[in-house]
Amino acid sequence: MISDEILEIGIDDLERLYIKPKNQKFTLIYRTATEVHWDAKNSILYSPKPKDWTYLDWYKQITKVTKNECSCELLLNEDTIFINISNDLKNEILKL
Repeated sequence: MISDEILEIGIDDLERLYIKPKNQKFTLIYRTATEVHWDAKNSILYSPKPKDWTYLDWYKQITKVTKNECSCELLLNEDTIFINISNDLKNEILKL
């Protein structure tokens, strides 16, 4: 298993949670049929706009799918940037 740093976590204008890895590309992640997508232009993984799940649920889903289906563990660090993320959500993510 490889690991990669998370450069940025945010919520975009379409209200989707996204994660920007430092090095890895996940161009085939759509094949996992887990509703986790890859935006090649922006080099981000993203979820659909939450309906039944929370943003925290989607964060867990994205990191679980990259780990279990793509053999890449995405790791937070002290330099990870949070964009349009509430302090409550940021704290919940940091506790994981």
